[in-house]
Parts: sequence; C-alpha cells; structure tokens
Amino acid sequence: RVGFTTKNFMTGETETFALNTIESKIMVGKIGVDISKLESVGVSAIKQACEECDIIIIDEVGKIEVESELFCQVVKDALDVDKPMILTLHKKSRNPLLQDIRRRDDVRILEVTPTNRALLPHKIVRLMNGENI
Repeated sequence: RVGFTTKNFMTGETETFALNTIESKIMVGKIGVDISKLESVGVSAIKQACEECDIIIIDEVGKIEVESELFCQVVKDALDVDKPMILTLHKKSRNPLLQDIRRRDDVRILEVTPTNRALLPHKIVRLMNGENI
C-alpha cells in the first residue's frame, strides 16, 4: 500500500490523506499523514451521515485515522447516534478508541477472513434487518 483516501459518498468529495510521498510530522510506517485532509473530508462526511443518512458507514478506524483527535471524537459521537452503523476496525490496534468500541454492549464484531469474505455482505444485511445470527 502506498496511501489512503477518504471519501464523502454523499458529495463525492475525495482526499488522499496518507501517502508514502507526504512529508509530515505524523508517519505511520513509511506513510506520511496529512490530518487536515482527513478532517476536511472524513470528519465532515461522518457528521453529515449522522444527520442525513439512515445508515452510517465508516471504513476504517485504523492506525492512521486515530492520529486525528477530531476524527476520534466524531466517531465516538457517531456511535451514540441512534442509527445502524457499519464500521471497520484495525484488528491489532490497542488504541483507546478501538478498545472502547470493542467493549461496547451494542456492538457486534465480525472478523473478515479470506474464507468468509464473500459471505459477509449477506450476513451483514441479515443483521441489519434484525435477524439474530
């Protein structure tokens, strides 16, 4: 991987916020992080989804994204909105936000593996429809 983008699916706005050619004080491995780009598109997209969408989808809350305190706060706020949410988490991260999400009683965690990857969309739809799987 050489970089990461954030996209607001309602507006189409996209920004590359982490890239191996970005020079930054914040480096995750060899990838430089431009927090302002993550916050300008990603944070506003989450806020807009909380207000205007039926389902909130955040892909992903990982090692790079948690470098932004504002991003972490807006994710926490989104978790308290009374709407269904699909959220991908970095599996190995011990960041306090990810630990808090994993400990919540109102969260169902599904691990994505090469074996179950093709079946997960169907399972997620069933869960979102209230089926007990």
